[in-house]
Amino acid sequence: MRTLYGAVALLSASAVSAASWSFSDATLTVQGKGTGVGGGLKEKLDPKSPLSKAVTLEGADSLKIVLTTTDGKKPARPHQAFLTIADTASGLEEAFPFSLKENGKGKVELTQRDIPLQLLASTSHLIASIVLGSFGASTPINTEVFQIDLQRDPSAPMETAAPVRYGKQPEIHHIFKPDPKSPNVLITIVFSLAIFATLPVLLGTWLTVGANFSHLPKAFDTAPAAHGVFFLSILALEGIFVAYYTSLNLFQTLPAVAVVGVVAFLSGTRALTEVQGRRLAGER
Repeated sequence: MRTLYGAVALLSASAVSAASWSFSDATLTVQGKGTGVGGGLKEKLDPKSPLSKAVTLEGADSLKIVLTTTDGKKPARPHQAFLTIADTASGLEEAFPFSLKENGKGKVELTQRDIPLQLLASTSHLIASIVLGSFGASTPINTEVFQIDLQRDPSAPMETAAPVRYGKQPEIHHIFKPDPKSPNVLITIVFSLAIFATLPVLLGTWLTVGANFSHLPKAFDTAPAAHGVFFLSILALEGIFVAYYTSLNLFQTLPAVAVVGVVAFLSGTRALTEVQGRRLAGER
């Protein structure tokens, strides 16, 4: 019994290792402009033997291949599936991927516009092959299925492109934008006056909500350094912004703002502590 089981296992392993990718139900259709549904050329493709006659592809024709990919005998979807078109004289080749579903059904369509110029200029028949492959032990397949006879319109000029050559390129001279300039002086004055005109409104609002300016002497007597430095740091920040507006750049402004900002934070904390003390004492 062990010998029989071993033989069965060996045959099963050989069958798995012998599996290869292939395709079935493959149909080639070449349809010209104005031929209508069902018109044009229609041929069955065999993975074991190519078509005996070359397929003519004119400028307005559309070539389509519909097939089902198989792994062994079961429909399956390979990792890669291409229709390759090659020129045996020059060795050039181009690949067109199939759009595949999970059940292995796929198709590919192309016209002369999809074929590179180097292949269009070929004077011999192009070889069309189907390439299937995936992960696993199954053997990939690369089989010729037909030949293509390109019939170009002689009256239509072929667009040619110079080949890309890698080498030393001309020196590039960068042109940078000029530094931004401040607005016109007249515009600056108008907006400055508009800002200063709001100061009386600000002072009036402070008086309306109950600001008590009589506490200024006591505040400066209790914490003169904190209130003085905080007030001066606010003026310094405004001065830095004016300098940035007129002459400084951003990299010169940021360090100055960082230093003055730290000073304003520390002094403002001490000043607010003094104000809180008066508020807790009921003086505000």
